[in-house]
Amino acid sequence: MNGGGTDSKQADLAVVGAGIIGLATAHRYIREHTGCRVVVLEAEARPAMHQTGRNSGVLHSGIYYRSGSSKAGLAVAGRSSMVEFCRERDIAHEVCGKVIVAVDSSEQDRLAVLAERAVLNGVKAELIDARRLAELEPHCAGVEALHIPETGIADYGAVCAALIAEIESAGGEVRTTAAVVALSEQSGGVRITTTAGDVEASWLVNCAGLRCDQVAELAGAACGFRIVPFRGEYYELVAERAHLVNNLIYPVPDPSFPFLGVHLTRMIDGTIHAGPNAVLALAREGYGWSDISRAQLREHLTNRGLWRLARRHWRAGAGEVWRSLNPAAFTRALQRLVPAIEPKDLARSEAGVRAQAMDANGELADDFAVTTAGRSTHVLNAPSPAATSSLEIAKMIVSRIGA
Repeated sequence: MNGGGTDSKQADLAVVGAGIIGLATAHRYIREHTGCRVVVLEAEARPAMHQTGRNSGVLHSGIYYRSGSSKAGLAVAGRSSMVEFCRERDIAHEVCGKVIVAVDSSEQDRLAVLAERAVLNGVKAELIDARRLAELEPHCAGVEALHIPETGIADYGAVCAALIAEIESAGGEVRTTAAVVALSEQSGGVRITTTAGDVEASWLVNCAGLRCDQVAELAGAACGFRIVPFRGEYYELVAERAHLVNNLIYPVPDPSFPFLGVHLTRMIDGTIHAGPNAVLALAREGYGWSDISRAQLREHLTNRGLWRLARRHWRAGAGEVWRSLNPAAFTRALQRLVPAIEPKDLARSEAGVRAQAMDANGELADDFAVTTAGRSTHVLNAPSPAATSSLEIAKMIVSRIGA
């Protein structure tokens, strides 16, 4: 990787953002176009510092997403592609399965809906009773559960390292500390002005994550979408209590709230992470309450769509803030799934920020969103299951370049 320079570089493809989708896109393109010139432009000092480097490491099955959506199709295909990628490169991963748990009878109807969706989405899933649940997760409380055996976990940091190595071995380049500040269309290409110099490319792909809407605006391709950052806070079970969770335990999602709710996930290193909640971040990279950007505050306050969203979900939002500020409340949410968890069992872990796109009406985009303007492609909404789906998203993006 290169971390600077002021030269103007010719490239067939420039990718903005060295998270897993940007790297997968560059990797796919350079594989399909032997001898092409590819440069990845990353604003930070290292690749994968934000969503990719701070996610839960889950290989999602595709069960949650609307049938026929890009999320559903690409998650199902992407899980298989990612498992194959990891297996071929000896990257740590495990297809360990997960359970989605109905803690009482009031949640069983929603669990049945998920079981029907699994069939529509081509996801292997089985409704199991409390006895079978106890065999899989002895400390979990529930009257019924949906067992998804093909869900797994992976080391996405190692995936990114492998992608970079293969990009560079094929002649591509990853340039860090190269934040994009301007774009201009030229005959047959795009001129990209960055803090590390200019790049001229035949095509640009914007995979800038938390900043993707800002990059898209430079090309007139934001299409009314605006990224609203939501922080997800995690705890980790202390080592002597890690035995309370074998693999992955999820609640039945509330259809009136656009996030999954706190859950328990075994990470690839064996630690058990609990979370995330979902609170409005006060900066694009706002990993704590003290991370405050005046520009982001102004954006929140003037975002009428956000005010509409707040009016619809203020009760649930207030609950998320309360759990953020009150560890005991966070613990109680986890105790619905695993009653034996106590406040002393939890230690604060690293938070993440979800780059969630919202339209002008305050509707959160519920599917991946990709737009094209001139000679550029822009990934404007790619939260979870984006890491799982990244190789398939890249395949889709590359197939559209120049189309």
